[in-house]
Amino acid sequence: MKLIIVESPTKAKTISKFLGADFKVESSFGHVRDLPAKEMGIDITNNFEPKYVTPAKAKKTASALKAAASKAETVILASDEDREGEAIAWHLAKVLKLDQSKTQRIVFHEITKPAIIQALENPRGINQDLVDAQQARRVLDRLVGYELSPFLWKKVAKGLSAGRVQSVAIRIIVEREREILAFNSQEYWTVSAEVKDEKSGTAYKANLFRLDGKTFDKLDISAELAASLKEQLIDAIGRIVKVEEKSVSKNPSSPFTTSTLQQGANRQLGFSAKQTMVLAQKLYEQGFITYMRTDSLNLSAQFLIEAREYLAGTLPPEYVLPEPRTFKTKGKNAQEAHEAIRPTLASRTPDELKEKLDKGEYRLYNLIWQRTLATQMPAAKLSATTIDIEAACTDGTKHIFRASGQVLVFDGYLKIYPEKTAEQVLPKPSENEAVTFLKIETEQHATKPPARFSDAGLVKEMEKFGIGRPSTYAPTINTIITRNYVQRNEDKRLQPTDIALVVNDLLVEHFPKIVDYNFTAGMENDLDLVAAGEKEWQPLIADFYGDFHSNLEKKYEDIKKSDIMPEETSEEKCDKCGAAMVIKTGRYGKFLACSAFPECRNIKKMDGGAAVKQDNPALDALNEKYKGTACDKCGSEMKVRTGKYGPFLACTAYPKCKNIKNVDDGADKGKEIICPACKTGKIVKKFSKRGAFYACDNYPDCKNAYWGQPTGDKCPDCESLLVKDKDGGIVCSDKGCGYKK
Repeated sequence: MKLIIVESPTKAKTISKFLGADFKVESSFGHVRDLPAKEMGIDITNNFEPKYVTPAKAKKTASALKAAASKAETVILASDEDREGEAIAWHLAKVLKLDQSKTQRIVFHEITKPAIIQALENPRGINQDLVDAQQARRVLDRLVGYELSPFLWKKVAKGLSAGRVQSVAIRIIVEREREILAFNSQEYWTVSAEVKDEKSGTAYKANLFRLDGKTFDKLDISAELAASLKEQLIDAIGRIVKVEEKSVSKNPSSPFTTSTLQQGANRQLGFSAKQTMVLAQKLYEQGFITYMRTDSLNLSAQFLIEAREYLAGTLPPEYVLPEPRTFKTKGKNAQEAHEAIRPTLASRTPDELKEKLDKGEYRLYNLIWQRTLATQMPAAKLSATTIDIEAACTDGTKHIFRASGQVLVFDGYLKIYPEKTAEQVLPKPSENEAVTFLKIETEQHATKPPARFSDAGLVKEMEKFGIGRPSTYAPTINTIITRNYVQRNEDKRLQPTDIALVVNDLLVEHFPKIVDYNFTAGMENDLDLVAAGEKEWQPLIADFYGDFHSNLEKKYEDIKKSDIMPEETSEEKCDKCGAAMVIKTGRYGKFLACSAFPECRNIKKMDGGAAVKQDNPALDALNEKYKGTACDKCGSEMKVRTGKYGPFLACTAYPKCKNIKNVDDGADKGKEIICPACKTGKIVKKFSKRGAFYACDNYPDCKNAYWGQPTGDKCPDCESLLVKDKDGGIVCSDKGCGYKK
């Protein structure tokens, strides 16, 4: 009997389907050995030798695998083909004390029968260079985390952490936030015209392009100038001065890498980087897609043949390329895997898997399948038209308006992978032809600051600077959110917390190497050289650690906490001892603390980073409205509090009584709606971790709920309630109906 060991039970189950009784497939459930959880676990005096231990949760699995290995004629280590997978195989060999002569290492890019059979026919040994690269990263991150985090505890606030990659990611987000705060918005105006083509009678829109023969910056058009131009153009005589038509090709994007998959899933499906990778892992382990940690753009020759056969069998000939389209990887270190992320079978359509996958898995598979098949289809063809119109005013000035439009002539790859194309159908006038100005419109605008990063935007920025590698993007984003350095705001954008600003400024000033983009990218390149066998890992660590440790020792002496975290005064008095309260910043933001500390340890929350007693007319009005309201659970007085989702009523006997109730703050009012499920309750607004939703107030007896605000009207097709969607439109609450108003 041959024993195959993989990392996950799902992967083991999928591989078992392809092999006979001579094989037994077991799972290690990830790493069976790691650095200890409660100590650094690195012998700095002994060439940074790691001290590995078997975690308690892995001991039972390790014992079972050891027993199975002792009975096997051959043990085959089949963990993933990247550095992490190689390290898992190496740790298994050490923990299970495997006989090298009876141990094999196999790798594969997809979990399909041909790929597994081919891997079994071509075993190899453990690649120690890949193991060393993973060890180097692990040791490096452990040194930074275990030495710098206690420094932050002492000088800033307890519970903080620092990391080689996470701190650079925080810096990127903080610097963007400061760009936003420093941005000065400027007003400008646009002037547009509704133009009628005299020959065809077609009306279309054109925008002011040249001002009396001169180009202009958008900020040049003030409110006064816009109003003046509108007056001038009322009686202007229009004629066509230039018509330009050209054919435009729109080529498909390259197949997905880890980075572009996270970006595409975030933009098109709204998935976070972590959510995308969790779903991709499930698809991979079930054998539906290839390995999802890769920066290669290559597609196998066999897949290209299968893709062409599928397209030729399902679409007209004009949608099939005469030769396969290939893509060249731009990154010089694209060596994590040998292929882009693709379906394992080109002919396995999303509809075929719809019943086998959950909703998230299906949507991600659909995106991957569409994108990959589209790479082997012809470009879309568009006809682009530009029309320049002269407006001759009665005062002798002549302005140029420009209309631009494009029409999809041949959809090409868009037939499978739909993308938005802006279309404005324009007539085909001749030069010098007269046109009529039907309407002149002016519109006020303001310049906008750069947007905060989405998951997709941050991944793209990290990739641009060479910070991290495909396997680190999602964990890094998850870490900085979990540790309260970054929060997702209402628009799902990444926004730094108060403590992130403090920690970032400290690191930038006193530990510049840790948060330096070029240094971090250079370290990634060095790790790649270790993986390629061109550099030893321990001298690399030694070069970094010497300067880092000596600087850290010096900063313990030089830096005072009061310099980093100065206290702010407040008008609040301590309700326990009467001393003044001061504003401090902790791991979870600003709070009020008694200035008589340590004699008095009273602390209080702050609302939205401002003192509790800051003037707030709306809150004062609500407090007046609900004055004297008794708790229906304990009889104590209820007070209006504010939280993440706005004001609410809370019992003053907290924490003994944790009763809370919604308040009517005058916002988001709608007509009273009786719950269509139970017929007795009312639909009210509620809040969860995902945001606001609407549900029956008879909960838990009635669990009817809606993510969009019900309008009170019923769907004309199925009689379900109509709700507002996120774009403000009206849709049926029954997703299977599909009605849109």
